[in-house]
Amino acid sequence: MTGVTEVAKHTSRHQVWRMFDRIAPRYDLLNRLLSGRRDVAWRKRMAAFLNDSPHQTVVDVATGTADVLLTFANASPKVHRGFGVDMSTQMLAIGRNKIARAGLSDRFSLIEGDALALPIENQSCDAATIAFGIRNVEDIQSALSEMRRVLRSGGRCIVLEFSLPSTRFFRAFYLFYLRHFLPRIGNLISGDSAAYTYLNKTIETFPHGEAFCAEMRRVGFSDISAHPQTFGIASIYVGTA
Repeated sequence: MTGVTEVAKHTSRHQVWRMFDRIAPRYDLLNRLLSGRRDVAWRKRMAAFLNDSPHQTVVDVATGTADVLLTFANASPKVHRGFGVDMSTQMLAIGRNKIARAGLSDRFSLIEGDALALPIENQSCDAATIAFGIRNVEDIQSALSEMRRVLRSGGRCIVLEFSLPSTRFFRAFYLFYLRHFLPRIGNLISGDSAAYTYLNKTIETFPHGEAFCAEMRRVGFSDISAHPQTFGIASIYVGTA
């Protein structure tokens, strides 16, 4: 499994990150709108899966506009320091402004970098997270291996990603929304129809549930669990290094 979806086979990795640069100014707004603000609740739920260590250092991969780090700062007293890594310079610029406005620039830093070669030292973090980004990497195994590399023994890998509901009726409704409504709303607000067509296609083709747990198991994570959110339209996956 390389993690390359059918749509991504025809789109270079650098083109994908240029797409995120294009939609950066409307990215947060569209996340809230298209998820009915459930994305906010899902990120808060991620914080509940941190281990019990105090003064934790977190690396957030594909950090985008730094929503995960900012959520952890508010939701968990365990998090002392954090690094966000992303290839989209425009998303990082927005994230840095948000961190500065929150008065957290002394605790959180954003770095331009690749999920497949994280600019983070071995075994230097207590948690490695990624929210809605693992679908966009060229190689799932390499990205997960990098997250495991930077974790201390007992550290947590926490992945939030879209999935598909198991209930037949709700899955049919959700797929109709993904295929017909989401691209139109995304295009209307962002002006970039290709970005939100890409989104729905990657959601439909990405491994979820036990299939994704198997990906984590292959790189050596243990105590792996999957936690469906909001009828299964998203899932949180947790593994221990």
